Amino acid sequence: MNITSEHITKLEENQIFVFGSNLLGVHGIGAAKTALIWGAKWGQANGLQGKTYAIPTKDSSIKRTLSIDEIKPFVDEFIVFAKSNENLIFLVTEIGTGLANHRKENIAPLFKEAINCQNIYLSKDFWNILLRT
Repeated sequence: MNITSEHITKLEENQIFVFGSNLLGVHGIGAAKTALIWGAKWGQANGLQGKTYAIPTKDSSIKRTLSIDEIKPFVDEFIVFAKSNENLIFLVTEIGTGLANHRKENIAPLFKEAINCQNIYLSKDFWNILLRT
């Protein structure tokens, strides 16, 4: 069980900061704003950006939260990417549970396929939910 720190303040060379974004790629607040420090690109809504990886949880108006069904393909795409880049360590923040206001119990199961990925780190709460289900 690889656990992401609650407060990520630095990244090692092979670490990638995974954060929740919006479909407009405006990284103006929360973890998305922090991601700018490590190379998140303004206007890029998802995928690898510098030492970060964006997973959209809000729409392009930034007003509407994406549904779990809308977020799932982005999480699935991320997991495939992480599996094909085993040399990198992905530190996943609790995407979708801050500004997007989803419950952890609804977001954590999206990462079920990450359980056996040694290079994907999740929060302690996400792990606890995954291991209960």
